[in-house]
Amino acid sequence: MRAETMKEQGLVVFDASRLSAQPDIPQEFIWPSDESPTPDAAEELAVPLIDLSGGAANPEVVRQVGEACALHGFFQVVNHGIDPELVADAHRCMDAFFTRPLAEKQRAQRRPGDSCGYASSFTGRFATKLPWKETLSFRSYSPAAAGGDHHQQVVLDYFVVTLGEDYRRHGEVYARYCSEMSRLSLEIMEVLGCSLGVGPTHFRRFFQGNDSIMRLNYYPPCQRPLDTLGTGPHCDPTSLTILHQDDVAGLQVFSGGRWLSIRPHAAAFVVNIGDTFMALSNARYRSCLHRAVVNSRVPRRSLAFFLCPAMDKLVRPPPELVDDSHPRAYPDFTWRALLDFTMRHYRADMRTLQAFTHWLQGSSSSSSTSISTC
Repeated sequence: MRAETMKEQGLVVFDASRLSAQPDIPQEFIWPSDESPTPDAAEELAVPLIDLSGGAANPEVVRQVGEACALHGFFQVVNHGIDPELVADAHRCMDAFFTRPLAEKQRAQRRPGDSCGYASSFTGRFATKLPWKETLSFRSYSPAAAGGDHHQQVVLDYFVVTLGEDYRRHGEVYARYCSEMSRLSLEIMEVLGCSLGVGPTHFRRFFQGNDSIMRLNYYPPCQRPLDTLGTGPHCDPTSLTILHQDDVAGLQVFSGGRWLSIRPHAAAFVVNIGDTFMALSNARYRSCLHRAVVNSRVPRRSLAFFLCPAMDKLVRPPPELVDDSHPRAYPDFTWRALLDFTMRHYRADMRTLQAFTHWLQGSSSSSSTSISTC
């Protein structure tokens, strides 16, 4: 059997260095025709490019963010204070990691049920509709009392302990990057709080101590790009995503009944609302369906920071957002419970929060809480 399609313990091995140039792809990566990408999805989504200078004190920033979040949950920010050289370093380190031999990357292999580690197309989790990508995910944990220094130590330790001293430079770069992402996400939370009428401090305090996730996404070329997806349609189960794309298009959002593209902008970060913040806003703001497509020519890379609350923080909307016109949309839950649900029981898609709500309600009314893994 050819090395590029060989199987280990019954699973397809996704070795991008081999598969990228192959004219055919394993059946496990082929998506149904009604879900696969179409060549006519190049039209752009009208996503505001928001000048973040002034932050929550700028009424125009608050207005633009609020409108985008009520419409589809996506916007872009510039003048965010992130050093462009730090972003460039993060992309260079990503290249250096993903172009290494598969065996070296597998030193950080994600374990079953974990949310962090190296994953080559999630072949260990799913058997069909596999995404055409590699990822490396790691925690960026910062208790409220510890601040940015703790962020940096957690990330640095992950790279050195998991991959060795040769990756200390990676750890240093991503430690600084995660610290800056945490800072930026808290500033955006101030804007979101003002746009929802609960003030700048409510959500900032909620996320001051956060247990966030950083993910490096690498989408290799594919010779059958219209038959597969880099990432399938889903809503992020996390609270807020801050994404930096390289110069290769691929991010698409489902809005108005169509798939529309978000063109890369070197100086901008794409921000979108996740399911957890949709619950915190009592469904005032939307977590929108999106996906990533691939191409046959060049790889695509993106840096994704997923803001998450502390694991056992109770996710509950502020009372100002609950009234007769807006009754509670979702029950109380913890981020730990939702994360465990997506890692062990349910493949994240457009219905994750609804499925999780039903699972919670079933768990509270029955001692049997088993659910089939998708």
